[in-house]
Amino acid sequence: MMSVQSALPFMKPLRHVRSPVPQGRRHTLPASEFRSLSPEDAISVFEIEREAFISVSGECPLHLDEVRHFLTLCPELSLGWFEEGRLVAFIIGSLWDQERLTMDALTLHKPHGTTVHIHVLAVHRTFRQQGKGSILMWRYLQYLRCLPYVRRAVLMCEDFLVPFYQKSGFKMLGPTEITVGPLRFSEMSYVVRGHAFMRRNSGC
Repeated sequence: MMSVQSALPFMKPLRHVRSPVPQGRRHTLPASEFRSLSPEDAISVFEIEREAFISVSGECPLHLDEVRHFLTLCPELSLGWFEEGRLVAFIIGSLWDQERLTMDALTLHKPHGTTVHIHVLAVHRTFRQQGKGSILMWRYLQYLRCLPYVRRAVLMCEDFLVPFYQKSGFKMLGPTEITVGPLRFSEMSYVVRGHAFMRRNSGC
């Protein structure tokens, strides 16, 4: 199994050209950086998620303890976008081992699964309408291509978000059996690699 470190080229920071650092200033934060999240990022993650989802649907995909849970069990399946050290957008995923999502998929990480369940993608309110969600998803899917045990990615979303994920290459699987209060969801899938996948063409 390829280590996560071998997939890191897709997670190298995007650096912008900066003017020379003045004398006496020893440390600067990268202008833009992508990296896996850790449990220490959980509060920042949850604050963005809560604002993004509570205002729209009244429900959060993951509560704070669940954010910590997944960032402890499978941090390599998360991706955060930081600008000058500040988290501006993120994705959290875990592994799943069945063809379709069930209620258990909301809380479980199946270490031997080959499907990445994308639990949540959220962008900080001051950085929305800038295309950051699409860019982050593209980088995440490219990163998944370098994890040899991953065959596909799945997610569930409300109907108004279906066109957004279709633009990223996700295909509709149909209604999911999962409901949260009055909310109903569609399940979507993205093939990371199929039986004809050729490793030499992956760039990994």
